[in-house]
Amino acid sequence: MKLQARLMDIANRGVLLNRADARLLGVLDGDRVQVINESQGIVVPAVVDTTSSLIEKGTIGIYRLTNDRMMLADGDAIEVREALPPASVAHIKKKMNGERLSKDEMAEIIQDVVNENLSPTELTAFVTASYINELDMDEIEHLTRAMVETGDQISFSSHPIVDKHSIGGVPGNKISLLIVPILVASGLKIPKTSSRAITGAGGTADLMEVLAPVEFSASEVQMMTEKVGGTIVWGGATNIAPADDRIILVEYPFKIDARGQMLASVMAKKVAVGADLVVIDIPIGENTKVGSVPEGRKLAREFIELGDRLGINVQCALTYGESPVGHTIGPNLEVQEALAVLEGAREPNSLIQKSISIAGIALEMAGKAAHGAGADLAQELLFSGKALEKMKAIIEVQGGNPNVKAADIRPGEYAFEVHAPASGYIIGLNNHALISLARSAGAPSDNGAGICLHAKKGTRVKKGDPIFTIYADKAWRLEKAIEEGRRLMPVMVEGMLLDRIPDTPWS
Repeated sequence: MKLQARLMDIANRGVLLNRADARLLGVLDGDRVQVINESQGIVVPAVVDTTSSLIEKGTIGIYRLTNDRMMLADGDAIEVREALPPASVAHIKKKMNGERLSKDEMAEIIQDVVNENLSPTELTAFVTASYINELDMDEIEHLTRAMVETGDQISFSSHPIVDKHSIGGVPGNKISLLIVPILVASGLKIPKTSSRAITGAGGTADLMEVLAPVEFSASEVQMMTEKVGGTIVWGGATNIAPADDRIILVEYPFKIDARGQMLASVMAKKVAVGADLVVIDIPIGENTKVGSVPEGRKLAREFIELGDRLGINVQCALTYGESPVGHTIGPNLEVQEALAVLEGAREPNSLIQKSISIAGIALEMAGKAAHGAGADLAQELLFSGKALEKMKAIIEVQGGNPNVKAADIRPGEYAFEVHAPASGYIIGLNNHALISLARSAGAPSDNGAGICLHAKKGTRVKKGDPIFTIYADKAWRLEKAIEEGRRLMPVMVEGMLLDRIPDTPWS
């Protein structure tokens, strides 16, 4: 069918057909067509949307990202034909039925994810099927290798290359801002590619973006790492394991992090940056992703096995996850706290001890310290100011201000202080509720939004003492967070009244 192109400034892939033309072609919403620019010899598959009013009969709307490949001008005549879905759709259906995927089938799915040949519905089906019908270790290896092979890779001339990763689930887990400069200060190379927040109030990339740009190509990451020893960048901009960020966008609305996809996501990026040694932080506890030590040990064994299959030495640290790391949650607040430690602060202890423990494992794995002595070396590098100097170099090479200080980083201008409703000990901090509260305040998109905890689990408070402060960049966000806080009660004080039933005065 010959149709006239109408370019549409819609940041998506696909085409828009008048329903009358769609019926003649035999396609419905979500089906595919081939769009052919005969003068250029370009054939592009596209998912169909239909309308009865936005596009007149005889015309086809071409979305912006589709036209990036088509190179059409308004009014060009093009050929449009019905197209079959890619073979990978059948593989996705196979996984939906609970069957195992072969190496070739997984590779075909991931190639179509990267090429954006799958519709949003089809990609969501793959993510959901892999979440419900968990991937086995062979499938996870196939997925990891496919993610690596469909993206850019980095190769360094000197080794070892070290990396670390936290599986998340604990608010305020800003340890990469300390660990990376500690390891660089020891003479190691660590090209740290990080994610933005999926289920949390701030991923490492969100935090680092407060200090410097984080969007770089793989070649730029390699150059910067060679120059100063390390980077802290957003993996989604590097084209390293590009399928991962497309999958994360689908997981985000559901706040899920499927086990198999999480293993592959972590390890694909480590393979792609040429890592030889990797430390994985697995927080354990109620309201985290891993609820018990046995479950954590199982996940650690899976990481180690996958590392063995991929030629990477992996060690895992099971860490306490029932309280936030440090006292802050949210980009500016966390960056301020991390910079203060790099500048010499000896608190918060939870942030310092976790950071030097995990850095110490990496130092021992790399032969920089004897077994059991890594944490001491990490502490010396931190407290001597050497890590701070390396952090300044990393900030500068990424285009930030190396002279920035903790005092320069400010929380949101709108604040609400929450006070203890009764005297007693803090007996519970609900990670899920704290994250939800910080997100309601605007984190991570609003840098100044978040929470500062004044008292943590085990602290004794008197009635009326401040227990946490909510910060926001926008007044309406703060009001929303206050309402959310009343509903969730993220901090529990022993003896506090939970509810009153019925909540009406005596008649």
